[in-house]
Amino acid sequence: MASLKVVTILGARPQFIKASPVSREIQGSSGLTEVLVHTGQHFHANMSDIFFRQMGIPEPDYHLGVNSLSHGAMTGRMLEQVEGVLLREKPHWVMVYGDTNSTLAGALAAKKLHIKVAHVEAGLRSHNMNMPEEVNRILTDRISDLLLCPVPNALKNLEAEGFSAFPSQVVLSGDVMQDAANYYRNQSVKPQESLPERFVLATVHRAENTGSVEKLTAIFRGLEAIGSHCPVVLPLHPGTRKKMAQYGIAPHPDKVHIISPVGYLEVLYLLENAEMVITDSGGMQKEAYFFNKQCITLRGETEWTELVEHGFNRLCKPGEDDMLQVYLAVRDQQADPVPGLYGGGKAAVRIVSALLNYQKEGI
Repeated sequence: MASLKVVTILGARPQFIKASPVSREIQGSSGLTEVLVHTGQHFHANMSDIFFRQMGIPEPDYHLGVNSLSHGAMTGRMLEQVEGVLLREKPHWVMVYGDTNSTLAGALAAKKLHIKVAHVEAGLRSHNMNMPEEVNRILTDRISDLLLCPVPNALKNLEAEGFSAFPSQVVLSGDVMQDAANYYRNQSVKPQESLPERFVLATVHRAENTGSVEKLTAIFRGLEAIGSHCPVVLPLHPGTRKKMAQYGIAPHPDKVHIISPVGYLEVLYLLENAEMVITDSGGMQKEAYFFNKQCITLRGETEWTELVEHGFNRLCKPGEDDMLQVYLAVRDQQADPVPGLYGGGKAAVRIVSALLNYQKEGI
């Protein structure tokens, strides 16, 4: 039997991490071949190229170079260019990850050409329709043929939305980010920039926080307050750096230790050595869990509800008083990992099996 061709659409840092174990599993499979498409959504070298180098992901077969546009313009440009790739490649599957504009554009382009869509991280919901990520994930799920859910709560969300009546297959695959963390954690690399002896790791990049001068100012006041107890190390997203300059935000360097964006292996080092994690990222919430670190999430809701339920994650409003209060309350707490919560590091195997079995069974 000839191999099935899968076109994988990637565009943002978390997607490069998620794709690495799946691409490695596809390479070891006799039944699948993969064509990688990088939309260019993250184009800064430290947000994109370094992940391909460090993680052994094959260089993209196509680089579309679409970035620095509004949501509508970016999604539309990607849709147009991905369609051209699909017309040339004629794949059996298009695989998309997560909830970015690249995710939605890839799924739409495929569906309009009657190509099957596999969505990794299907079924997640924050229930906040003001977040563009929530819109992207809901629309992508609805037009996907194979929905690969990382956690049982994702299955429950799809069931509540009536997916049992839709012509799609839903699979509990586990979380590919746990696969990646397990595989690469022994290859971690210390960042070149100097670090405090002890530190809290922070990341801030989400538009709902960086797009508001009030929210971003409140976040940095909170980070400074926490930094008075334990220095905060912040690998700074280029978009956040630009907003800080625009708003005139300059935190005290002894309290908030800003470093350049780092690759995944450096992130693993920071996670291993941090005392706690503060973030507005979805992926970082799970990565903190994989390293048994408490996490404070600077959002009003999260799609990773199981981490809150099991006591690994606290939601927190931006602001000096709230952030410091939560930090002081949880800094010495420990929670025991839940066996199998994210699939035990076998998600990529299950995803490849689901792709192959879908075709064999003609579902």
